[in-house]
Amino acid sequence: MLVDEWKRLGSELPEQWAGAELRLEAKDRETADLAARLLGPAQSYRVGTTTVQFRVARDGSAPSPDGIQRLLHRVDERHIVARLSLVTAESRAKPLVPAEETLVASWAAEVAKLPADWTDLVAELGLDSSDYIERASLLCVPMNPRREGKRSALRFRAASRFGYGASPGMVRRCLERCDAEDIRGRVTVLQVFSDTRPVATQGPVWVQGGRTI
Repeated sequence: MLVDEWKRLGSELPEQWAGAELRLEAKDRETADLAARLLGPAQSYRVGTTTVQFRVARDGSAPSPDGIQRLLHRVDERHIVARLSLVTAESRAKPLVPAEETLVASWAAEVAKLPADWTDLVAELGLDSSDYIERASLLCVPMNPRREGKRSALRFRAASRFGYGASPGMVRRCLERCDAEDIRGRVTVLQVFSDTRPVATQGPVWVQGGRTI
């Protein structure tokens, strides 16, 4: 039975198969003509006097495995004697796994969102593991980071021109050190001021959770 042949062939296809070309070899021209008509929805075409070729696919470009089984069942119902074989099979491309974003890239992406005249900001370095906290704190000492409660996160200030906070270049250098040691996480800018002009001060003061930053 052709349905049984298809089940056997289908079970032998690679796990990631996306499409396959099948060949049906009939005993004579008349039988091949009938099989080709019955398999029409599978884009069947003749490749020889008694040979019909057709497709099965998982992406909708041809009948699905279940659809092919139904078509072959129609052929079996007409008591057609033929042999089914696999011609080719295409594998589904594996999805691309995005590269992990570095901390430097995360910082650069956040800075790119800021207004051109930004002067002061508060940002958070969220770490993927609490195991990173001690080492990241040491590597980022010039940023004067502060841990946020029990969370795996360090907050810091940055200033583009003057005042209290690490310069953007220093933040980048500290994060480069973390990247070099494969410390993973992401940087998020929480608050930002633009065009501040400190007079006899070190810059603006933020109050978060009842504490000044």
